[in-house]
Amino acid sequence: MRPLNARSIALSTLLGTHPPSLPASSLVAFGELFGINGGTMRTALSRLVASGDVELDDGRYALAARLRARQAAQDSGRRVADTAWDGRWHTAIATVDHRDLAERRLVRGVMDNHRFAELRPTVWMRPANLPAPELGSDWIVVTAEPDGTPPQLLADRLWALDELATLAGDLLTRLAETERALRTDDPNEIPPAFTLAAEALRFLRNEPLLPPALTPADWPVDRLRDDYERFETRLQAMMAPFLRGQTTSR
Repeated sequence: MRPLNARSIALSTLLGTHPPSLPASSLVAFGELFGINGGTMRTALSRLVASGDVELDDGRYALAARLRARQAAQDSGRRVADTAWDGRWHTAIATVDHRDLAERRLVRGVMDNHRFAELRPTVWMRPANLPAPELGSDWIVVTAEPDGTPPQLLADRLWALDELATLAGDLLTRLAETERALRTDDPNEIPPAFTLAAEALRFLRNEPLLPPALTPADWPVDRLRDDYERFETRLQAMMAPFLRGQTTSR
């Protein structure tokens, strides 16, 4: 696993905190567990504020609106979609040909949060077992059963399902191995467990939450959700006294 830098540690910690707000002392001390010195973490936090990803108020750092939307999308990936699928798909089509880079990035972020996949430039799709986003007057969103390409072939074209299944299986194995060896009374165990949990959560955030009819047999992602929740519960129990101690010592 690639080591997390100061920016990733700060964002991952805030994204995993509800509400997503922590004092500087907690984030600095938590970064020190990963070998990040206080000056480096404070610099990373200042840059996050300058970029608009994080807001600072009275010594506390909180996720800004864009990343709160990302947190909501992240949280939704931890649950199986509970809306029955009737065979319809959402298709979002841009009516404007030329958009600037900032707007394209904004649209991609919205589509990623709603787990749409890009069929081709300016056309995004997904099954209608999740709601479509509000995209404004430059977009047309159609919800209907598609003609032509069978739904399973369309899903295979939009998402690399076999690759996702392989990645989920690998994460299942690593979570199980790490959990068996985890010593919850040792704070030095937090960094590798946190790094693995961040990787698993990133996968669940990007996984498309397809209806069961469109996933391969023995789809491992639902098992990964269950195993991740158990692992995350133990990890949060390890982290909570540490962060709470830093909070109360301000």
